[in-house]
Amino acid sequence: MEAERAAPRTAALTRTTRETDISLRLDLDGSGVADVDSGVPFFDHMLDQLARHAPLDLTLRCTGDLQVDTHHTVEDCALLLGQAVHEALGDRRGIRRMADARVPMDETLAEVALDLSGRPFCRAEVAEAGSAALPPSLVAHFLESLATGARLTLHVRVLYGRDGHHQAEAIFKALARALGEAVARDPRRAGAVPSTKGTLSR
Repeated sequence: MEAERAAPRTAALTRTTRETDISLRLDLDGSGVADVDSGVPFFDHMLDQLARHAPLDLTLRCTGDLQVDTHHTVEDCALLLGQAVHEALGDRRGIRRMADARVPMDETLAEVALDLSGRPFCRAEVAEAGSAALPPSLVAHFLESLATGARLTLHVRVLYGRDGHHQAEAIFKALARALGEAVARDPRRAGAVPSTKGTLSR
């Protein structure tokens, strides 16, 4: 049982379409190291925040149709990252499962609550979070796509803020803190699936 709980929780995935070509490696028990190149520097900065504050280790390479815009790159990276979380968690045995976090970024305050429930859902109230390359609609779509791929329930809200960069950074840091807590192994569960159904993986 101890060996089962200590098993590596990693995933290495690729996704190739006519719009993007992505390779990704994830270690849920990492130390916060990100090696990310999506072709969208602001998005890379957000993914670095996610890895650093979870903490998890993330390596990602993406070649996308940026001559069109950043939508396909962000969407497909989010889907693949979510799928990697799902694969690395396996049957989700022994995890804390649910977590929430509030994170300030100067004048901004953002909150995230999530449940690794196996049921994909996202409600994202992201105000004006983002930048020209990652506008608020795309921040919301990243969160929705991540929830779909990871099969998690996700609620995100910017309580207040003026600066779009600060809002996005607060969101990604809060997401990191909540995700890191939810995937953490809970020694009190002794490897049990934290669900009355007996399963969270389907």
